[in-house]
This record gives sequence, C-alpha cells and structure tokens, in this order.
Amino acid sequence: MRGEGFTCERIERMRSVMAGHVEHGEVPGLVWALHRRGESLVEAVGVQAVGSKVPMRGDTLFRITSMTKPVVAAAALALVEECRLRLDDPVDRFLPELADRRVLRRIDGPLDETVPAVRPITLRDLLTFRMGFGMSMEPSSHWPIEQAARELELCIGPPLPRTRLDADEWIRRLGTLPLMHQPGARWMYNTASDVLGVLLARATGEPLERVLQERIFEPLGMRDTGFLVPNEKLGRFASAYEPDGTGGIRLHDGAEESPWSRPPAFAAGRDGLVSTANDYLAFARMLLDKGRYDGRQLLSRRTVEVMVTDQITPAQKARSPFDPGFWDRNGWGFGVSVITRRDGIAATPGRFGWYGGYGTSWFSDPQEGLAGVLMTQRMLPPEIFEDFEVSAYQALTD
Repeated sequence: MRGEGFTCERIERMRSVMAGHVEHGEVPGLVWALHRRGESLVEAVGVQAVGSKVPMRGDTLFRITSMTKPVVAAAALALVEECRLRLDDPVDRFLPELADRRVLRRIDGPLDETVPAVRPITLRDLLTFRMGFGMSMEPSSHWPIEQAARELELCIGPPLPRTRLDADEWIRRLGTLPLMHQPGARWMYNTASDVLGVLLARATGEPLERVLQERIFEPLGMRDTGFLVPNEKLGRFASAYEPDGTGGIRLHDGAEESPWSRPPAFAAGRDGLVSTANDYLAFARMLLDKGRYDGRQLLSRRTVEVMVTDQITPAQKARSPFDPGFWDRNGWGFGVSVITRRDGIAATPGRFGWYGGYGTSWFSDPQEGLAGVLMTQRMLPPEIFEDFEVSAYQALTD
C-alpha cells in the first residue's frame, strides 16, 4: 500500500524506530509530524513526563527554544513587506540604544579597548546573525565581554534562567557594552534574535507576542503557540529533561513550576516560545509552499526564497565557529539554516529548518515537497534527530 506522499510499510518502520527511543528510556515521550503532497501524519508515542500516565498528543505543549528564531524572522520579513522595516536600514531609528557602536579591538581584550564601528547595525545583520554580538562557540572562552554580559543578566547562552529584565532594560544594558566584532564581519549565535524581537515591538508599537499573533499565529491557526502556558493548558505541557551523566535522564524543568507557566518579563526572540507539533507543522507547511497557507499568501514567494538562501560567505564561515562540521554542509539564511551539500539520505541541498536545544526540530524540503516536525523534551538528543530525518526520507513514495 502507498499514499500520495509516503509508503505505508515504511511509515510503519518509522513508527518502530521512533517508538524505540521511548522504549529505551531516552525520552518519556515524543511527537512527530510529516506533510507531503496534501497528506499529513501526526504521531505521538509515550507520556508527557517520567512516571506520568498522561499520553503525548499532537497538541502537547513543548518548549521549542531556538525554533522561536525562524518564527520571529518570518514576522520581521512580514514587516519588510509592509514597508515598516527595510533590510539594509540601520536599526538606530527604533533602537537608539544601539547607535554609535564601539567594537572591541580584540575579542579577549578589556572592555575599554575599542574602535568605532565601521557602520551601523542593520535588520539584515540581525536576520543573518551578523550584528557583531552573540554566544561564543570558542573551545574555552572566559573573555571580559562574556563576563560583563553575564553580570548584566543578558542571557547570551541557554534559555534558563529566563531574564527578569523587561525589553527596554535589556536593550539598554546591551547598549552599554561594546560589540565583539564589527557589524557584518562574523556569524554569532543567539543575541541577534533577541534584538530582533525588541525591534519588531518598537517598530509596531505592540508587544512581540501580538506582532507574532497577528502576522503568524492567527493566519496559520497556531492557537497553542506563545510565550506562556496558561493554567488551563498546563495539563498538556510536557516536562523537560537533561542527561544525568549515567546514560539516563533527570528532570530539568517540570510543568507546574516552569517559568513558562508565568508571563515572562521579556519575550525572548531567541528561545521563548512554546508550541505543539500541530501548530509548528502549519508554519513548516507555509514556508514549504513559498508563503502560502490555506489559500492565503502570508509572505510572498520572493520573500521566502531569499529567507531560505544562504547569506553567509565562505570567509565568514571560516571565522565563525559553531558545532563541528556545521559549515561543511550548512549555510544560514534569515533565521534558518540551509543545507548546501548532499552528504546523506536526509541532506538535500536547499532543505531548510532549525532545531531547539530541548530536543525539537523542524525541516522543510522544497525539492521533495516534504515538511517534518519532531517534538521531544530532552536536551539535544542528536541520535533522535538523525533517526527522525532518515526515517522520514526513507518513507517517501519516490
């Protein structure tokens, strides 16, 4: 038997592979979803928490952490289409805290040894992570600039603890520090998405969640996606886990006591959203269909095409450390990674998407007409990511 998009017997193989990760205790449960040629599959395995009897479902809520970044980038591009923002305009108009930047003479140097920035930071810099400030991926960096960022509670690393600062105070404090590198010179992770979220709120005069609600969530029917899990939805909120160092897992963030059960002081554009497999599949399908969803054009075809085009030069990749081997087959567009070289079953050039540090992933593949979403709540389970992607591609009808 075969469907339009998937071979039924190979989908059974995929079910077995994904269920195996639950049976072996790597995660208490997971949800995966695929879409191709009008056919959507959403499958749930296991439970929402260790020791729980509440089953995983398509509407179980997950901390999607860095999968927030593509959503915020898409909303920014919607504002570009509305002519509220322009890609190469300085952000100073809305973020005066970031005007007249100074830049460290060297990344490991003292904070008072700086030179003027060669140019202002632009929206393009934020979307491509080339604003000159972010999370270091150097092997062992204990630089004065990183220590200063920690002392100012700027949270350039993992999502917990969530900052107690509001957006205005956060951007004010960021503006007191020099940049690590010149704008446009290097790719650096995380901070640009937080700055982008503040920019969107300032440009519209609305909170970031409302900007996303109007331009992304409501048109796509993403009713369960936001920066907060309200009390009435806590029963659908999965607990998050981390490796315990012995091959098992331990609780990292429970549902009832989670910071996501309370309104955040700062809606973080880098990692603040919770969502469901059902909701995020709608977002993945919209980008797969070049901005169109349910008969409505949310973003233009040309906008999506530039969003998912590699923007990082070879020279910038060479001086921008990230995960080992990442730049060998990946580029970066506007808020998304892009596969640039085929080196495996699931590595199709032009495929785009991103991951979340608590065990979530998404990809859209225009060449195959395929979108996939995986939701777990275990910190960075690379084997599950790879098995999900390989299983999805081996199940295609052609």
